[in-house]
Amino acid sequence: MTETTPEPAALYERRGNVAIITLNRPRALNAVNGALSTAVGNHLEQANADDEVRAVVITGAGRAFCAGADLKALAAGENTFAEGHPEWGFAGYAQHWSAKPTIAAVNGFALGGGTELVLASDLAVVDEEAKLGLPEVKRGLFAAAGGVIRMQQQIPRKVALELALTGEPITAAQGKELGLVNRVAPAGTALEVALELAETIAANAPLAVRESKAMIHRTANSPDWEAEAWNANRTAMKVVFTSEDAKEGPRAFAEKRQPVWQGR
Repeated sequence: MTETTPEPAALYERRGNVAIITLNRPRALNAVNGALSTAVGNHLEQANADDEVRAVVITGAGRAFCAGADLKALAAGENTFAEGHPEWGFAGYAQHWSAKPTIAAVNGFALGGGTELVLASDLAVVDEEAKLGLPEVKRGLFAAAGGVIRMQQQIPRKVALELALTGEPITAAQGKELGLVNRVAPAGTALEVALELAETIAANAPLAVRESKAMIHRTANSPDWEAEAWNANRTAMKVVFTSEDAKEGPRAFAEKRQPVWQGR
């Protein structure tokens, strides 16, 4: 009898300066169990540690992006968090900070936990046929993997309340209108469109991109006339404006050539 090696729960690939993490449990609609959380979390760490990676795309294998938590695993009493890293949160991703910009390439079914992965990403590209939503209340639960926290920060609060309280989904086009979705991709092209967006980001100075992302998250709830935000801004300026890349950008412009970024 031939033993078969189980497929890894998540795959990792680098295309140029873009890392792609693929949820790889297609038969379970990429439902999240411990193996998937561990694999995704480790791959995100791998991308964070690689200086050549300047953007990260997360997507799903098969016809789903992510169907949420693996209910069979939960029913069996299994731990669905990343081994040794519960602080990374749902799917090893929802509470796992990445200094590199993250893009969700939503290729299919993404209700519940799938939507929470979208909310945890910096940008979102969604297949025109996919739907987003937080149906947990229909099952006696609530969107505890960041859904009720982040949805209200990313779309108007009354709309967020409607989604969380009714459990009804919205289309990709509605998500775009609300500002939850950056790009609506033609059917079957979410990854392709996400990679185009990632490559645009990756062409920019990595240190400037990193600090821009950090500043937006760091000051998201800071009044723009108070000192706290401006102190953080000055700190980021010291990092970016004194860097080698800050010298290279104007030099390349003056010499009419593409800049060669060093990330320092």
